[in-house]
Amino acid sequence: MPKIIENRIIEAFKDRSSFDRYELFHFYLEYEPDLKESTFSWRIYDLKKKDIIKTIGRGLYVISYKPKYKPVLSDNVLKIARKTNERFSEIQYAIWENQWLNEFTQHQVSNQMIVVEVEKEFTESLYYYLNDSLRMDFFLNPDEKEIELYISESTVPVVIKRLVTRAPISKLSDKKSTVLVATLEKIMVDLFADEKLFHFYQGSELINIYEKILERYSINFTKLFSYAKRRKKEEEIKQFINNHIPNILEDIIND
Repeated sequence: MPKIIENRIIEAFKDRSSFDRYELFHFYLEYEPDLKESTFSWRIYDLKKKDIIKTIGRGLYVISYKPKYKPVLSDNVLKIARKTNERFSEIQYAIWENQWLNEFTQHQVSNQMIVVEVEKEFTESLYYYLNDSLRMDFFLNPDEKEIELYISESTVPVVIKRLVTRAPISKLSDKKSTVLVATLEKIMVDLFADEKLFHFYQGSELINIYEKILERYSINFTKLFSYAKRRKKEEEIKQFINNHIPNILEDIIND
């Protein structure tokens, strides 16, 4: 489906509380006068798959398009990414920082904590390399005691840990390098799974983070639940969403 038509659908119906199948069909006829009903059904399927529209009743739709999340890369994140790319150019890693969450939290944090995850066999090598190359506080697979005594006292702690296989990551580029960052789907699961490391974001704050993310950005629930399953948290996260953010899972199933 041409992107220009998708954009025009969003513009035409974005301010509507709902629109029906008949209206959408006649919208398409302006661009495809010979459109058949069977082909139109595939158009609707495609719009749903791309999360541009969603069903709210029999033959009733709303625009569900939301932008993809693109975080701002801080200087410290870029320094770490460039050093990692310089020495370990062929490996998978994911980097993100807690200040990205300030957009979604009730309580803002001023201290910066950066998380770098890398393939299991490279965690120690990356830790020693970055520790020798950059003037930051690096922590390799910190336990609860280290988190309480040292990470909380550090100005810019950098946590290095193992990257779970097939974790959802994306590529961002600046002028000098490509950075592999954690997606929102990954961050949502990690906040839930690593409650000791992310103790500041538990309870009502975690509910608020999930709500704001789902409200503002397009989330791929297939990726989210697939990753949650690999972290053995799929059912717990589904229950968490079901308990605190009504109708989310129901909408996914219905779509």
